[in-house]
Amino acid sequence: MTGEAVRETHFPNLKLINRGKVRDIYEVGDTLLIVATDRISAFDVVMDDPIPDKGRILTKLSLFWFEKTSSIINNHVITANPDEYPASCRPYKDYLLDRSMLVHKANPFPVECIVRGYVSGSGWLEYQAHGKISGIYLPEGLKESDILPEPIFTPSTKAEAGIHDENISFEDAAHIVGEDIARQMRSISLKIYQCGRDLASNKGIIIADTKFEFGLVEDNFMLIDEILTPDSSRFWPMDGYMPGRAQKSFDKQFLRDYLNSLDWPKKPPPPKLPVEIIQITRDKYLEALERLTGKGL
Repeated sequence: MTGEAVRETHFPNLKLINRGKVRDIYEVGDTLLIVATDRISAFDVVMDDPIPDKGRILTKLSLFWFEKTSSIINNHVITANPDEYPASCRPYKDYLLDRSMLVHKANPFPVECIVRGYVSGSGWLEYQAHGKISGIYLPEGLKESDILPEPIFTPSTKAEAGIHDENISFEDAAHIVGEDIARQMRSISLKIYQCGRDLASNKGIIIADTKFEFGLVEDNFMLIDEILTPDSSRFWPMDGYMPGRAQKSFDKQFLRDYLNSLDWPKKPPPPKLPVEIIQITRDKYLEALERLTGKGL
């Protein structure tokens, strides 16, 4: 529903099966209804204060990218039009419009597929300490935010809420999901990243890194969850890019930076977010949507 922030959804006629950091997931017959709320998390803690319209922005961006990458990999989306949802969803149409998707049920793989084109975040910390990321040795002398010689696949564990994911090697991922699936994950992740990076660069945005999730739908390998959004990626404005430091961004790094300035132990309860921080965070997400798709809300 437009005009008010949605922190949680409550649909009595539908079966809620999971309330994640951002998405509420309902079981609707043999499909799933994924609703992107306006919740935002940082340091694996969900803030009490939502970011208005964030769920709508994430949904529109994911649908944009799902379409752009459909020639690379099938995805789990059936429809995002509430008029085409099962009848049990109809009473909630106003809340579902622009922030939901009806998707195939998938068995997700317990590995997050991260692709890095630049050295930043936890990858930068790991490189500083060991000269490598997820077992991949990198050239000496890289500076923070430097572009890598070529994008690298650096998987991680998929932790429960409140527990940090851990970077793992490709061999570790192969041990978890099997060699063939791990190779498929790596190949497709790199192709999607390259597609996204090329399109974004034409819009003045650097996609520094991103993460994907895959699953099986009746034995078919599919892209699931979200794709190339400010929640799952680092988006940097190209015109302000300068290696050797952290970058300005269109993602939630702004919120992380604010939280880092507080005397907060990065565990619940979260601090109250000032109105200005909420507004600026919303504006950054919205600018990413407008730049990448050429459309607003």
